Amino acid sequence: MIVAYQDTPLPIGFDKTVSQPFIGALMIDLLGLEPGAHVLEVGTGLGYQAAVMAEMGAEVWSVEVVEEFAEAATARLEALGANVHVRVGDGSRGWPDHALFDAILVTAAAAEVPPALIEQLKPGGRIVLPLGGQDIQQLSVVSRQPDGDTAIRSIMPVRFTQLEVGASAGA
Repeated sequence: MIVAYQDTPLPIGFDKTVSQPFIGALMIDLLGLEPGAHVLEVGTGLGYQAAVMAEMGAEVWSVEVVEEFAEAATARLEALGANVHVRVGDGSRGWPDHALFDAILVTAAAAEVPPALIEQLKPGGRIVLPLGGQDIQQLSVVSRQPDGDTAIRSIMPVRFTQLEVGASAGA
């Protein structure tokens, strides 16, 4: 049986999965990307979503906590000629050297939006991430208002692995 054609998450190692195609596409759609957008991705994984966003015309900075994933994704994305920059580190800290971002995609669940990510988001920008605990979360869109306040809109229940916080590599 070929599982790549099923709309289900697939294991990729290190107790991580690649999101089911529907959820990956929905998350990118919810970002509302325009060509030329500066995007932060938290959780590079295999590099698939970063490659899709780059193909849409975004410049992507992606932070991955698993060094082996970051190395493999970098090689894969370079071979594609994708406009993606990858580093190993704690994604909850973002990538301040390249902020402010038009959009931020977080591919792991957090109990709350990491404050550093809100700080690195342009006013009018969006963060798409699963918010909640260990078992069930709500796929959410966090919008940063011009005055700096945020508004959160819940989209649907989802289940993601937890965002790893506190990784020191590259942060």
